[in-house]
Amino acid sequence: MTGALAFLVTALMMTTISTRREPVKETIHGVEVPDPYRWLEDGASEEVRSWTAQQNLLLRQTLDAVPSRKGLADRLWAWHGIGALGTPVAKGKGRTLRYFFTRRNGQQNQPVLYWRAELHGEDRVLVDVNGLAADGTQALDWWYPSEEGRLLAYGISARGSEESVLRVREVDTGQDRPESIPWTRACSLAWLPGGRGFFYTRYPAPGSVPAGQEQYRRQIFFHRLGTDPGQDREIFGAALSPSAWPSLQLSPDGRWLAIEVSEGPVRSDLFLIDTKKPGAPIPMVTGRSAVFNLVDMLDDRLYVVSNEEAPRYRLFQVDVRRPAREHWKEIIAEGQETLEWAAAVGGKLVTLYLEDASSRVRVFSRAGKLVREIPLPGLGTVSSLNGRHQAGELFFGFTSFLTPTKVLRHDLGEDETTVWQELASPIDPDAFSVEQVRYPSKDGTLIPMFLIARKGLVRDGRAPALLYGYGGFNVNITPGFAAAVGPFIEQGGVYAVANLRGGGEYGETWHRAGMLGCKQNVFDDFVAAAEYLIRESITSRDRLAISGRSNGGLLVAAAITQRPELFRAALCGVPLTDMVRYHHFRIAKLWIPEYGSAEDPEQFKFLYAYSPYHHVKEGTAYPATLILTAESDTRVDPLHARKFAARLQAASSGPAPILLREEGDAGHGLGKPMGKLMEQYADEMTFLFRELGMRMR
Repeated sequence: MTGALAFLVTALMMTTISTRREPVKETIHGVEVPDPYRWLEDGASEEVRSWTAQQNLLLRQTLDAVPSRKGLADRLWAWHGIGALGTPVAKGKGRTLRYFFTRRNGQQNQPVLYWRAELHGEDRVLVDVNGLAADGTQALDWWYPSEEGRLLAYGISARGSEESVLRVREVDTGQDRPESIPWTRACSLAWLPGGRGFFYTRYPAPGSVPAGQEQYRRQIFFHRLGTDPGQDREIFGAALSPSAWPSLQLSPDGRWLAIEVSEGPVRSDLFLIDTKKPGAPIPMVTGRSAVFNLVDMLDDRLYVVSNEEAPRYRLFQVDVRRPAREHWKEIIAEGQETLEWAAAVGGKLVTLYLEDASSRVRVFSRAGKLVREIPLPGLGTVSSLNGRHQAGELFFGFTSFLTPTKVLRHDLGEDETTVWQELASPIDPDAFSVEQVRYPSKDGTLIPMFLIARKGLVRDGRAPALLYGYGGFNVNITPGFAAAVGPFIEQGGVYAVANLRGGGEYGETWHRAGMLGCKQNVFDDFVAAAEYLIRESITSRDRLAISGRSNGGLLVAAAITQRPELFRAALCGVPLTDMVRYHHFRIAKLWIPEYGSAEDPEQFKFLYAYSPYHHVKEGTAYPATLILTAESDTRVDPLHARKFAARLQAASSGPAPILLREEGDAGHGLGKPMGKLMEQYADEMTFLFRELGMRMR
């Protein structure tokens, strides 16, 4: 028997994995911190690759044997086969008016970018990346049509890396121009009138900055069509800190370039550049502990949404001739609901609010007087507010837990809303219910939570439940079509979505109550949600699972290390788990304003106090845990998942499996092809059904 075959046979017969430990310790601010699995940080080493292969074989051995897996996979495709739909962006005017939007049909791996010359005209394919890779791992990351609608700048990346290459396509011919500009991850871009060129953000070329800095130092450049991108002029950003994140907008006449520089989700600065009189950027507001979001521009007027002295945000108008903060004019004052966004459309200001974690769309005059609220189809989430400054046509997407996306068109002049496009539902929404409840957290704070289940749920503690949370980065968790957990609720499960502190649903005060030294509040809120579900006999400990991704993966990891007895199963997606070393890897320095850094003695104390990897205890019966990560994740390094899985497997005293799923040719999630998503979701559902005693009926 060859060595490779022997390894395979052994791996297929294994039920657990013993991982080598090393006596690695370091003293940080006087505290000895053990790190026995640091060797698993090196994803390029052959030993780590072999170890990962064993973990994936154990996963397949465990889940492929579950009889429900094929039925779950088929049902997941039924939920997702309805496709996906984006909100259109209108460019041009009159006979040259064009609508650009994305749509994914059926089992396509990636959405296709279409355009049409009329509101209800023929759809024409503009960018289709599905043919670029057989496995669908080429993704369209972002796109910006020129103001006249004749040209399109767009970015494509491979394997989930999000490392975009910028290209320019002629809309009428569908042909690409010679431009090819790498290092344009999450690009912010604005076209000059006439499409002669554009301002855009770009990262440094490898070798042009010290090693490890390529993922930072985002700067703004100008590119004129037909010239060598290597000679593009740097406009702004060379002196910024590595954690700064500049983005930009350009006035419709092309004169004023406005720049927003964010430092995490907690503060931002604004600058202005007169492109007709090049010179030093004009500071609009700098150095304040508040967020200033540049939401729209109308030639000599800027509109800014800010939480300065207004935790639920307010809207300002800024005259570019007097841009300093003391000259700003408040247009819409802070209210009881959280103001998310605003757009100048058709001579009006259209605003997006959150009321109890659900969307509200309101129309104001340019002077800030409320005109009306646009009725929505129900309790749900509005995505995007797309319209033109001089046309009274507004597009926005709407979805809810039980309603797939529909794109609505509102005529501001006629006050009429119609459905522009919508997706067919794979279910009868009347068979299910959505309820919003509140429960007390450890400190008495009332936390909202949505409950989605079949109607007629009997509260006898026997229903399986899946609790989801995020709680961080000012991110709003609002109702969205529950396709990823569709089979779970169809088969009698309760899906619970908690609006934890750290999110932005109730403004900046809510966010700050769950960041830095207050992060433990988020974990307490999540644990209290689980206790509520058990106390109210919605479920029991033996039928309760928890789920979260990214920052939510950190949440799940903290929950199972702090309260392992409370949960039966856990889905821990692309998590951070080593909060002592997290800031050394990938783009994590950008998150220091949210989490803190172990290099700071005071911040080290609270980071180490909850860091999940460091709080795994020997001899503890941990819940069944499926940890998911991806090899090409350029946001959260897979080392977190590997080290956490190894430590849980070594420490757990119970029979519940600890599984690791590390996917190749995939990243953090953006641009992941549907084929890979369906395999992932099928594994997640199979794991839950196996551990919670569920079966397909």
